[in-house]
Amino acid sequence: MSDAASQYTAAHIQVLEGREAIRKRPGMYVGSTREPGLHNTVFEVSDWAVNEVLAGRAEHVDVTLESDGSVRVAIDGPGIPVEAAGHTGDPSLEALLTRMHAGPRGDSRDFVGVGLFGMGPFVTNALSSRLTGEVRREGVRWVQRYDRGAAAGPPSPQGPTTESGTVIAFRPDADIFGTAQCSFDALAERFRTLAFLNRGLAISLTDRRPSCGSRSERFLFPGGARDFVAVIAARTGTTDGTDVFGFEYEDPQIAGSVEVAMMWSDTLAGGVHGFANSMPTPGGGAHVAGLRDGVAAAINAFARERRLLTKTDTDLGLDRFCDGLTAVVSVKLDRPEFEGATRDCLGNAEVRESVAAAVRDQLIAWLAEDPRLASAVVGRIAAGTSSAGA
Repeated sequence: MSDAASQYTAAHIQVLEGREAIRKRPGMYVGSTREPGLHNTVFEVSDWAVNEVLAGRAEHVDVTLESDGSVRVAIDGPGIPVEAAGHTGDPSLEALLTRMHAGPRGDSRDFVGVGLFGMGPFVTNALSSRLTGEVRREGVRWVQRYDRGAAAGPPSPQGPTTESGTVIAFRPDADIFGTAQCSFDALAERFRTLAFLNRGLAISLTDRRPSCGSRSERFLFPGGARDFVAVIAARTGTTDGTDVFGFEYEDPQIAGSVEVAMMWSDTLAGGVHGFANSMPTPGGGAHVAGLRDGVAAAINAFARERRLLTKTDTDLGLDRFCDGLTAVVSVKLDRPEFEGATRDCLGNAEVRESVAAAVRDQLIAWLAEDPRLASAVVGRIAAGTSSAGA
């Protein structure tokens, strides 16, 4: 053993905790120090705000990209608790901004997963050159300021107010993110998706940076996944598709709910999009596999009933059904089992069986409602193409 090795002691080990660890290795917490990571600092806060709405403590979320480069996330409602005011119950302003995973649980079906790794607004605070938390509650306006994740002081009352709600405003640290800037379109895509997957959720996004004037969009979709499929189809130029078919159901066997919507077209398809607890699952998983299994079972059953397939013909393969198909399958589970740290693939085996059975039964019933349309769709699939109509 060398002299250097023999002199190695616990004193040589550096232990980083909390905000210091986040600032030392930001990519481990938000994915990168470029634009995608910058967006994740916004999502850590906005997803918390969305969960406040889903929990019934607020009605809408407002996100603003300010002209000075800061980001403002605001919700209405009574305002979150402030320890300095003696409030108890849900996590307070300080807990939200100084502790990982503070706030509503993100692994319940009632909430969306928070951020990339589910750390919460604390990560955003640590990676911001400055952050201000503001609570308007019970007639008093409370404010607390932070510098690079460290509190400049306790929450302090700043006078009376007739309003209520919570605002978190932060400026991403240029020492970490350099010249990276938030993309309005990238943020809008995320908020739009959340609004599709959570019927009744209202989110607005405003960009005050352009010199030509501010830009704003509001996302609210009463039709849920059906609206989602229609928008995806429109983006891909699918103008000759079937009507959007969809359904929802609760299944105690999987301790969750399922929402499915789909359509077929002669032209380009938008593909199959899977979501678990409002998070995209680009790696697929049990819910996506279940949808494909159910579609295959329904189409093959209908094809044999209508004698589009003979007794000697083999079942149509899964690859046939994907041509011309645009679909969304969204599951919300009390106990989701994700594969991998980034949660991009759902592993719950029981979900596959549940979704497959429901899609098979519901799709067979839908096909039976319009035999002419169904024969055209199934017939063209059997012939190697997909169709929207006769």
